[in-house]
Amino acid sequence: MNNELGEFIRRHRERISPQSAGLPGGGRRRTPGLRREELAQLCGISPTWLTWLEQGRQVSASAGMLARLADVLHLSGAERTYLFSLAERLDPQREAHEHGGGTPGELDAIVQAIQAPAYVLDQQWDAVAWNADAAALFAGWLDGGADPHGRPPNLLRFMFSHPAARSLIVDWPHRAQRLVAEFRADTGKHASQEPLASLIAELARGSGEFRELWTLQDVLGREGGERRFQHPARGALAFQQVTLHLAKRHDLKLTMLLPQAAAAVH
Repeated sequence: MNNELGEFIRRHRERISPQSAGLPGGGRRRTPGLRREELAQLCGISPTWLTWLEQGRQVSASAGMLARLADVLHLSGAERTYLFSLAERLDPQREAHEHGGGTPGELDAIVQAIQAPAYVLDQQWDAVAWNADAAALFAGWLDGGADPHGRPPNLLRFMFSHPAARSLIVDWPHRAQRLVAEFRADTGKHASQEPLASLIAELARGSGEFRELWTLQDVLGREGGERRFQHPARGALAFQQVTLHLAKRHDLKLTMLLPQAAAAVH
């Protein structure tokens, strides 16, 4: 049986000295680092449960428990990301613990350097950075309109809740179906965890179309290809979409819309 998660926890438990974990040192120890009972006490969990986890038994590790383990074991950003990946859980503080870049200033610099509509989405598909070309294209989403609840601009809320989306996006029904299938692929097993669960429930309550598409269980990769728009001021527009994951922030996606020749618009 594959027990990468349990082995990872055990190895890092053995590297932490009692003193660095805030426990009194001294005394003879048969094994290096923290004992299972000590780690369990520091994390507020059962020693038996931790033993089962390290042995690879079928026990479920919650995101909160994994976060406590990561803190007690003094995991680095990369190690914490790996821990949550092994457990197939979404880190509730992933943005604060990502290894390397991705600060708001860095993300803004990336999109501002692109001479085409460009924006960055997080795992909830909230836009966390975008340039002026994207704001001009996506009227009603990225053009500075205030959310009544003070939330960041979300692509799915725009798609299913804003009237401007249906007139802006050519072949809205097809694009809506693809977006929901791509979103399901992005969320994976994390769809039942917060904050994704609340977002999905909100969209399902507010849009019968989203609710129906979500129940289809369709899954698609977020691929590139032609994207067509009927802009209220600029008329028919066509772009080639390119989506990339940032190397040090795998939870973020950079989307660029590269203009096509006018002849390609129909």
